[in-house]
Amino acid sequence: MSTSTKSASPPGVQDPPGSASPPAPVVRGGRGWRRTLRRDWQLYSLAVLPLLFFLVFRYLPMIGNVIAFRRFEPGGSIFGEHWVGLRYVEMFLSDPTFWQVFRNTLWLGGLTLVFCFPIPIVLALLLNEVRRRSLKRFVQSVSYLPHFLSIVIVAGITMQMLATDGPVNQALGWFGHDEIRFIQEPEWFRTIYVGSEIWQTAGWGTILYLAALTTIDEDLYEAARIDGANRWKQIWHVTLPGIRPTMITLLILNIGTFMAVGFEKVLLLYNPLTYQTSDVISTYVYRTGVESNSFSYAAAIGLFEAIIGLVLIISANTLSRRTVGTSLW
Repeated sequence: MSTSTKSASPPGVQDPPGSASPPAPVVRGGRGWRRTLRRDWQLYSLAVLPLLFFLVFRYLPMIGNVIAFRRFEPGGSIFGEHWVGLRYVEMFLSDPTFWQVFRNTLWLGGLTLVFCFPIPIVLALLLNEVRRRSLKRFVQSVSYLPHFLSIVIVAGITMQMLATDGPVNQALGWFGHDEIRFIQEPEWFRTIYVGSEIWQTAGWGTILYLAALTTIDEDLYEAARIDGANRWKQIWHVTLPGIRPTMITLLILNIGTFMAVGFEKVLLLYNPLTYQTSDVISTYVYRTGVESNSFSYAAAIGLFEAIIGLVLIISANTLSRRTVGTSLW
């Protein structure tokens, strides 16, 4: 029995085209990331300021959540005077006002998610079908504009439009309808809030979806047309699956902020007459903590809201990973 051995090629003789050279060794351990850091330090340096921002304004303030379990008095220790355990948690759980505020938060968060999440997708699909570039740019510019207005201006425009002597009531008067006090009647607040949110965010929300649409391979549309698919079937079987990862990612992020209904806009639009439907957890925490100086009680409610948001985003991410195979982590 003979054993064949592979000898090295003599000097000056090239290896045949079919022969493959052994793969380069992979550097593992500490030297790998150090080498990457030295090579791309300019790119990593761009992340320093954002990381500092989140560290100073997001993570360090979490230490203050300890006053949810300690009695805090203005002028005393920033970590509270003495330990009270779950006293403040029991207080807000047994407070009927809190549960009314909690229901309002669920209503506004749910309506915002149901209406404000799909509308940018529909608008992006419609803009993608527009072939006249000038018309497409005009619609994009008009729909993007409200995003650049401050919330104060948006709230002011909304209140002026819906005032008793505003354009909406004047238009209703032309049709013989009595004037409606939109701002003072609780049953109108949710419609006003969701409508203003759609107007402000729908156009800007299409940017990510339009960017995702450009990554879809045109050959897929060509294959669908060859198979006899009309425009609607191409959208359903090619376009929507192509932007599904973007849709799932944004949906998970929106679910994570489900409980954090826009504090500034609610604070600017609501009044004591509409507390029944407009008061949410964030505004209740503001009035309890800042106006009533019950900081420990407000911290306990805020911590409860944060825990619910964490559970929601983890649950949504897990469900998305198991059902459609797309998730944030």
